Amino acid sequence: MTEIINYAGVAFLAALIIYMLVLIFGALSEGRLARVGAAAEGERLRAQIDLVMAEHRYTRDLKELSWQGWRKFEVSRKDPEGGDICSFYLTPHDNRPLPPFNPGQFLTFQLNVPGQRKPVIRCYSLSDTPGIPENYRVSIKRVPPPRDKPDVPAGLSSNFFHDSVNEGDILDLKAPGGAFYLDMSKNTPVVLIGGGIGLTPVLSMVKAIILSGSRREVHFFYGVRNGAEHIMKKTLKEIDRENPNIHMHICYSSPKDDEVEGEDYQHGARVSVDLFKEVLESNNYDYYMCGPPPMMTSLTDGLEEWGVPDANVHFEAFGPASAKKTAPPPAAEAAAGASITVTFDKSGVSVPWTGEAGSLLDLAEDNDVTMDSGCRAGNCGTCVIAIKSGDVTYLHDPGEMPRGGTCLTCISVPKGDITLDA
Repeated sequence: MTEIINYAGVAFLAALIIYMLVLIFGALSEGRLARVGAAAEGERLRAQIDLVMAEHRYTRDLKELSWQGWRKFEVSRKDPEGGDICSFYLTPHDNRPLPPFNPGQFLTFQLNVPGQRKPVIRCYSLSDTPGIPENYRVSIKRVPPPRDKPDVPAGLSSNFFHDSVNEGDILDLKAPGGAFYLDMSKNTPVVLIGGGIGLTPVLSMVKAIILSGSRREVHFFYGVRNGAEHIMKKTLKEIDRENPNIHMHICYSSPKDDEVEGEDYQHGARVSVDLFKEVLESNNYDYYMCGPPPMMTSLTDGLEEWGVPDANVHFEAFGPASAKKTAPPPAAEAAAGASITVTFDKSGVSVPWTGEAGSLLDLAEDNDVTMDSGCRAGNCGTCVIAIKSGDVTYLHDPGEMPRGGTCLTCISVPKGDITLDA
């Protein structure tokens, strides 16, 4: 079946190329185009043909080179980036080619962290140029205990990466995934927004725009407190200097005395919708954002008040606190007042669910039912489980809807009595 599809695609492309060439030579023979105009038209059509061919190669490679389940990768390089952030370059241990990925997508890791009774699943955004890479790169920030709660444990997986993962180590990875990525088929204006380590997916997006040769208008906002947190500084300066269609807006909310506006940063302020109103000609952009929860909440609320349609606002959320706040669905409100029983069939546990119990994953963990999870925001698919009877509703839209008969437990609640294969 694959060969039939590939032959059909090649035949279609060949027919398209022949058709375009006929148009060019036909126009020339009839004298409708001047020599200079004909050359320009031919160049434009050749560019269109190259684009079609590139899209065909991308689709083919994505299908043929991707993999299911876990795959072994070697840490081929570990680079400190400053600001307590480290980049890890990951090369396939089997030396087979890697599939391309969409700019903004993430990798899912299965980590054997000492002291943990089961593997730890975590997701990290790809931070480099997509295409057909020789390796993948993720850039990970060490997460310390909260400043106001020093007794709370530091980030488990981020500290494991910084302290224990070294060059030559082998890690288990799933193929790139996620529904948060830049639509490269468009040429419309776009606003890319990164806060702190949320820079990583939007950096991949802006690099994809540059690599494609697109001249679309781009406004790139990056918010940190000051230069101590400003990573990839040289890369961002080069992007700003070499690409006139890309407008860089580095925002320091608390710049140091020796940091110069216009040199180290462009705006001595937080990334905000008020700032957008100052520097953008209108609100008519697609907005892609990834950052800490307060920033995400402020921007999504502000863009809604500014009249930006929800369809134009795209965001990455890992962890329930960073997901866009939405009102509970009517079904969930109705369920919250009903008597509902959730049965975890394999574990032999049946417990009542109320609105205060949270998601099905929260309920499972509160009752010592073992269940895999990763992003906890409906993006990575790690928590998917089979529904044996009953149905669920989602607290917000998942990154990708799971197949029928299953649910993402991290963001779902029961509509009524339900039995899960857990």
